[in-house]
Amino acid sequence: MKRSRVNDILANGADFFARHGWTVPPFGTWTPDEMRSDKAAHIRDRGLGWDITDYGQGRFDEMGLFLFTMRNGDLTEMGQQGAMLYAEKLMISREDQLSPMHRHVLKTEDIINRGGATLVLELFTCDAEGQIDRNTDVHVLTDGVPVTLPAGGHLKLPVGASVTLTPTTWHAFWGEGGDCLIHEVSTVNDDLTDNIFADPIGRFSEIDEDVAPTHLLVSDY
Repeated sequence: MKRSRVNDILANGADFFARHGWTVPPFGTWTPDEMRSDKAAHIRDRGLGWDITDYGQGRFDEMGLFLFTMRNGDLTEMGQQGAMLYAEKLMISREDQLSPMHRHVLKTEDIINRGGATLVLELFTCDAEGQIDRNTDVHVLTDGVPVTLPAGGHLKLPVGASVTLTPTTWHAFWGEGGDCLIHEVSTVNDDLTDNIFADPIGRFSEIDEDVAPTHLLVSDY
């Protein structure tokens, strides 16, 4: 992706957050120099801040996701008394923009539709080897209510609804009928080690530095 495109997506995404009543923490407005400074060390270490990905495919409008990580723990501290065991993100899934099929090694997450259109998730469970089971029903909780879907079934979440996804749940998602504001509440997030994609794709984008960045991305750290 060109950095100029990233800058435009950042501006549009922040406006979308604001229209739905969400404001990012103060560090979301920091300049690149501020984000490189000593005061931002914890933010960089925990992977907080802006995140735009096309999964390395160069087709952001078709396959991509806009994210802002507001808080996050550290996997190396899991199990320690007093450790920060949780993470929180805001995301935007544009209309028909695919976040491709994947699951997590450790993370359990609640995906909540906070505004906009309908959020659609395609769901599978794992087979004995951890791969996609294309025959077995999928069992999830939607706001505490058990729901069963056939393998590859589509779960549609209206605004306000949520689903709990465990590490054995393969999922892809997109906005239907418009753009969706998504809130993710989860156990600790580590995008370098905890994502397993069904296809051989990357988690982060390669950036063509055609202009200076407005804000740094998590992948710039």
